[in-house]
Amino acid sequence: MKDITFYHDAFTEHLDAFVEPKEPITLYAPINYILQLGGKRLRPILTLMTAEIFGCDYKIALNAASSVEVFHNFSLVHDDIMDDAPLRRGQETVHEKWDINTGILSGDAMLIMAYQLFENYKPEIFQSLAKLFSKTALEVCEGQQYDVDFETRDDVTIPEYLKMIEFKTAVLVGAAMKMGAIVAEASISCQDAIYDFGKNLGIAFQLQDDYLDAFGDPKTFGKQVGGDIIENKKTYLYLKALEFSNKEDRLQLEHLYSVSPNDASEKIDAVKQLFISSGSAEATKSEIENYTHEAFSVLKAIKISDDNKAVLKTFGNSLMNRKV
Repeated sequence: MKDITFYHDAFTEHLDAFVEPKEPITLYAPINYILQLGGKRLRPILTLMTAEIFGCDYKIALNAASSVEVFHNFSLVHDDIMDDAPLRRGQETVHEKWDINTGILSGDAMLIMAYQLFENYKPEIFQSLAKLFSKTALEVCEGQQYDVDFETRDDVTIPEYLKMIEFKTAVLVGAAMKMGAIVAEASISCQDAIYDFGKNLGIAFQLQDDYLDAFGDPKTFGKQVGGDIIENKKTYLYLKALEFSNKEDRLQLEHLYSVSPNDASEKIDAVKQLFISSGSAEATKSEIENYTHEAFSVLKAIKISDDNKAVLKTFGNSLMNRKV
């Protein structure tokens, strides 16, 4: 089993070869741009790691890993359009650098390219990968729609929010790991178990992302800190703050989430203070830990070496304690 840096570098090298210039340049330049913006490469790394955990050379999983990364970035291009986001990983978003129509069309092409990558596998592997991919892609769209719906609702519950992030974020992490197991031709029970591990880790990852959006370091986070607060997103932090606050603080928080002041920094600071004073910030960190350990508990049922289980636990702990 190799370390995380090895898989990151191996995947990056493979991706660099994938993003060669093609015509029409106006379609492919935005695709190459978003794929080369960097990022954590969390999902493809997990695909490669999982393949090797189940006894397969990581190189055989490179196309599956690329499919996961291309799809993930496709979803980011379209999400950024929907959110009218100016920055992605500290750089201009595709629709800002080009225009909305380019972002839509290049994103569509990326979705097709993600499917094409499965054609490199034998029929039975192709079928399993495509079936999982179709299910996951549709769930990601459902999660995005829940997220949009929540913007105009004042009665979002915590279970609803957790379902939204499960679909929008976590299922793709689970699928990334299951794809590695499929390529390695692991047993169905192992495929399903590693999917559950990844899904729980994905929920923890998104909760950590929500936390960092409010309390992260602007120099390392890569996105605008306080963006969710500015957009009045009903994150776990917000919903827990409503649950824990007294009537006066709850009314203040609801008011802050109903206004768009010229000076956003004052709103961000006021909301963050309520997140801290209510206990919401600590509760969110606790929930991140809970989902991480739920992922770890799944490992008991998977027939892999203790050393490989330790690698997965180390990876999970690094996500839980990340700053970017």
